[in-house]
Amino acid sequence: MGLRSVVFIVLFVAVTAFAALNWGAFTATTTLSLGFGAVQAPLGLVMLAFSAAVALVFFAFAIYVQTAALLESRKQMKELQIQRELAEKAESSRITQLQQSLEAGFNRLAGLLEAYKAELTAHMDSLEQTQAQHITATGNGWSAAIGELDERLTSHRGT
Repeated sequence: MGLRSVVFIVLFVAVTAFAALNWGAFTATTTLSLGFGAVQAPLGLVMLAFSAAVALVFFAFAIYVQTAALLESRKQMKELQIQRELAEKAESSRITQLQQSLEAGFNRLAGLLEAYKAELTAHMDSLEQTQAQHITATGNGWSAAIGELDERLTSHRGT
């Protein structure tokens, strides 16, 4: 219970106790003027009834205000939930788009890497063939030089 409720209950009990203690005065009949006529009625009960009616009106108004605030709060919560869902969908869409973009970039890089690998492999094959040709040419050159030296040695011995 809130402080406001406790104060309200204490005041209600105090007014009820006051009315009970002074019940004789509340029920004493007197002449009441209504402006256009006069009536015989107990002033205390009339004032008590009027006070109760005013309290009920204020209580009804407080319930109305509280209900209106709760309905407005519920409406705002629903709108907030809708906005949150829209934001989550947008975030999910952005994440999906980013993922697709990254995948496309990675696929493009993988394709470039494969192309560079193929180009490098072809270049290395070409270098290996060139090296093999140079080695063969060098071997042939050495063989020719050795053969020529061998011939010279053989012709030089024989003479």
